[in-house]
Amino acid sequence: MNKYSVRIKKLDKNATTPTYGSEFAAGADLYACEGEAVTINPHETKLIHTGIAMEIPTGFAGLVYARSGIASRRGLAPANKVGVIDSDYRGEIMVALHNHSEIVQTIENGERIAQLVITPYITADFILSDELDDTQRGVGGFGSTGTK
Repeated sequence: MNKYSVRIKKLDKNATTPTYGSEFAAGADLYACEGEAVTINPHETKLIHTGIAMEIPTGFAGLVYARSGIASRRGLAPANKVGVIDSDYRGEIMVALHNHSEIVQTIENGERIAQLVITPYITADFILSDELDDTQRGVGGFGSTGTK
């Protein structure tokens, strides 16, 4: 397992440093830093502050995912499904939390709201071409490889 140092800055003295729930957890929990509870109505999205900024290493990105418990039990998940934090971003990490349920949900200050996975990525040089190599699948799209 590789470990990298990631510098964080508390933008609010009450912010919580991200934590891992277990030794081998891939995602670090992000915590709400709102000062008070936030109500999210059914099918509404609210931007939830974490009170932290971070310095993600060059060549890496921070991916913000739903926490499985809050998503499956309460219907709360990032509105954009997966948030992407680029390594050159230095602003506050915020989570656009969407309420997919039919009941009002309340986020308490200090509650775990999402998880952050820091992962390497590659960038591409896109080259315009009139032809692409043939494959067995070819232009087969959604469902073209079968269901089993």
